[in-house]
Amino acid sequence: MPYYRYYFDPTYILVIIGAVLSILASAKVQSTFNRYKKVRSATGMTGAQAAQRLLNNAGIMDVSIEHVAGNLTDHYDPSSKTLRLSDATYGSNSVAAVGVAAHECGHAIQHFKGYAPLQLRSALVPAANLGSRIGIPICILGAILSMNQTLITIGLWVFALAVLFQIVTLPVEINASRRAVALLDQTGILVGDEISGVRKVLSAAALTYVAAAAASILQLLRLVLLFGGRDRD
Repeated sequence: MPYYRYYFDPTYILVIIGAVLSILASAKVQSTFNRYKKVRSATGMTGAQAAQRLLNNAGIMDVSIEHVAGNLTDHYDPSSKTLRLSDATYGSNSVAAVGVAAHECGHAIQHFKGYAPLQLRSALVPAANLGSRIGIPICILGAILSMNQTLITIGLWVFALAVLFQIVTLPVEINASRRAVALLDQTGILVGDEISGVRKVLSAAALTYVAAAAASILQLLRLVLLFGGRDRD
């Protein structure tokens, strides 16, 4: 294969670009969260209290709120209708904590209202998990077996499902953040400059999903460049 001549793979630069984007996005969200986790909300409500109020305000009575270990491991589980808030969010009354909790409530509200992109993302989870695990190995196996193009094509399409999941995730996360900001403002849980702070926290968090999508697209492009052609030396 020409890409590996002299033991150098120029397509690896795509992986490096994806990694750099992910690192920068992670650093941005951590620095922004750390800044606003030091700012106490005027109401003094914790992330868990704010989440409960937002859910009640939306008429959602069947979603439980749990404390989960870790830092920024917050998530909403639609299968069990459980909103899990991390150590940095559950009991904290900071602007950052309330914002993150509200974002997860945004996902619960999406689920409650049947938001189509969330339903699509949920449907893609099994295929995306499979694609991320076996897509690349199938491509490699096809290359080992005398560049078996059938296997390679299968591998590319399977991995593409994981890429599609990342792409579909973007509107889901952005919409949840928009819902969060609007709800916090409408309910008065946060006011004035606090709303501006939450926007910054959630905008920084959105960058991590943009970076993840970009990295997965770059990885798919690398696979196509390495294995996608029919004619090989």
